[in-house]
Amino acid sequence: MKALSLNSRKIEILFYVLLWMLVFSVPFFSERGSGHLNWNNIAGHWLNLCGYLIVFLANVYILVPHLLLKKRYLNYFVLTTVLIFLVIAVNIIIPPAFLQNAGSGMDATPDGFRPPDLNSPNPKPPFMVFFDTLIICILTVGAGTTIKLMAKWLNEERLRKDAEKEQLKTNLALLRHQVSPHFFMNTLNNIHSLIEIDSEKAQDAVARLSTLMRYLLYDSAQSTIELKKEIEFINSFISLMQLRHSDEVEVTVVIPEQVPDTKIPPMLFISLLENAFKHGVSYPQKSYIYFELQFSSTFLTCIIKNSKHKIAANYQGEYSGIGLDNIKDSLKLLYEDNFHLNIQDKENEFEVDLKIPI
Repeated sequence: MKALSLNSRKIEILFYVLLWMLVFSVPFFSERGSGHLNWNNIAGHWLNLCGYLIVFLANVYILVPHLLLKKRYLNYFVLTTVLIFLVIAVNIIIPPAFLQNAGSGMDATPDGFRPPDLNSPNPKPPFMVFFDTLIICILTVGAGTTIKLMAKWLNEERLRKDAEKEQLKTNLALLRHQVSPHFFMNTLNNIHSLIEIDSEKAQDAVARLSTLMRYLLYDSAQSTIELKKEIEFINSFISLMQLRHSDEVEVTVVIPEQVPDTKIPPMLFISLLENAFKHGVSYPQKSYIYFELQFSSTFLTCIIKNSKHKIAANYQGEYSGIGLDNIKDSLKLLYEDNFHLNIQDKENEFEVDLKIPI
């Protein structure tokens, strides 16, 4: 955050420098366009511009941050007015004397006569200097205030977006570790029961649990992981979930044999899949879970369906609310707008279609 603020300040200063370099170059090119350079006139214009520069710098670095942004509007108005009238007074007093004493830069004749400079402008009346300087000072203050407020808004907007990204990263980390501790406790209890009934099946469950634990401890900490490992994790998760449910739950997994050699963010589908088991299983009734992956040259599509029962209808709102919002926020953090999430809440079925680039 500190480095970001420092960079923004440097960019702001660079913008001011370039802006005023351009302003100070105007008298030079204006005199150059007349056919010859009169450095006295250029210096006179530069002296006037210095007054406007002082107004600009005092406004953007002192008056705006210390008065206007702190809502001390009366103090800001009074000090700005005083500063403007000081510049007006200087412009009324200095330019005539400066132009009168500066001379035209032409050589005098031997008898001391100096021919008049036809290109030298006649001094303006004081009231014209007053109104011209007043208008330019008001424009200078307005431009400086606008630029300063815009820079402050852009900086705050950038900081707000960074804070949102940090929050989304935190939500994503929590989402990746959403696998319930009850899942592990129930799985271990099921394995314990299987040891005496079917030792071979119990050994397979232990191996899958080991794969799942290794994935959660090590692989999920990475920003991306091989798609094959993600699929291995999904298969282990589904197999262990099946140990918890009776034969009344029909689980269908459709994954092509040819898996693209690509990487995706870890645990991308686990929240959707766990919610399908959580809300799609009802022991008194026939239930089903459907999981499918489809691959194309540029996209991966995940389709998850689960049965929907009236008994569990009150739980659907939980999944459609905070949980779904967290999933959408995480996907937006990972892919911005380059993904498609379609939720179909049907009468007897809940379906999620997720399409991401690969």
